[in-house]
Amino acid sequence: MATTTTRQIIHIDEDECNGCGQCVTACAEGALAIVDGKARLVRDSFCDGLGACIGECPQGALVIEKRAADEFDGAAVEEHLARLGRESAVDTAHEAAGETLPCGCPGTMAEVLRPSTAAACDAEATHAAAESQLGNWPVQIHLLPLTAPYYEGADLLLAADCVGFAHPDFHRQLLRGRTLAVGCPKLDDAGLYADKLANILRGNDIRSLTVAHMEVPCCFGLERVAEEAVARSGKQIAVETVIVGRDGKVKSAPERRAACPHG
Repeated sequence: MATTTTRQIIHIDEDECNGCGQCVTACAEGALAIVDGKARLVRDSFCDGLGACIGECPQGALVIEKRAADEFDGAAVEEHLARLGRESAVDTAHEAAGETLPCGCPGTMAEVLRPSTAAACDAEATHAAAESQLGNWPVQIHLLPLTAPYYEGADLLLAADCVGFAHPDFHRQLLRGRTLAVGCPKLDDAGLYADKLANILRGNDIRSLTVAHMEVPCCFGLERVAEEAVARSGKQIAVETVIVGRDGKVKSAPERRAACPHG
């Protein structure tokens, strides 16, 4: 029997939903389906509450709410995906390589990227002595202290694990002048992230919060983590978002307020 608990889960505004189905394909767990022309939650236990589907909805019909619901059931999700025929479609490339996926997320599909060797050589010639812009340690959300001198008056950067590897100029364009917190909204507990960040925001003088995540659907959950943390903190802190493509290019970003002192 499923265990009911109070947790974060998707809510669909049927008045706003136009039945486009983009949220359905973005949901790695198969928790959503189009029924009678509207997106519907198939079963509470299929929804992990991370909100990867939200960024794909052109109507803004999806939000994360907190209510009584059956707990997320990973085993049931695997059986559900197998019935839909989605499990084999996602895993084929990885099985061929002898790999096992931790989830059925489409963002984990194998993909060959072809970086420009010439561009890399030019960058080495121009920035041969590039220096790290990391100003705090530790950086993993689970390890961050609740209070520290580097939080005071800080601009906090909440970055998904993969961003630092994908973005070729991560230190100069995103990290410079910011305090860093790193995590993965898919592989870790998003609720614990939100609680930890809320306590940090509540107990320190943090000026701004920027979220940097990859373009893959499951990574959008980091935006929900940031918004929930700010709400729980009781403070008025604007959340800005930077989205990085798998090719390393920034797809969406606010204008950087802090100018580089060296031009």
